[in-house]
Amino acid sequence: MKKLILLFSIVLGFALTGAFAQQPEFKFEKETHDFGKITLNKPVSYSFKFVNNGTQPLIIADVQSSCGCTVPKYTSTPIKKGETGTVTVTYDSKAIGSFNKVLTIRSNAKTPVKYLYIKGVVSE
Repeated sequence: MKKLILLFSIVLGFALTGAFAQQPEFKFEKETHDFGKITLNKPVSYSFKFVNNGTQPLIIADVQSSCGCTVPKYTSTPIKKGETGTVTVTYDSKAIGSFNKVLTIRSNAKTPVKYLYIKGVVSE
């Protein structure tokens, strides 16, 4: 009985490993963007570019920002193996000072939650 359980565990382990290898996966050019110094009340945007390195289509379910001053837009169609997509973020610079914001991406990727970061300094 112990041998049967061991055999079952090994087979299940290989099956799960194969299933994870088939999943889509993000590969971003970069995960942090520094806007540097920007002007008060002048929104700035940046597009994070990525490729699907997995074998299955990548589907982004949602992208949320850490505050209302940051508006994300993203590729909403499935991204096939080897294809590219973008997550574009617009920061509305309505307050003077430095900022650090986080974008949270939820998808069907091997790593289902991914974070992107923007930062900079707003001056007059």
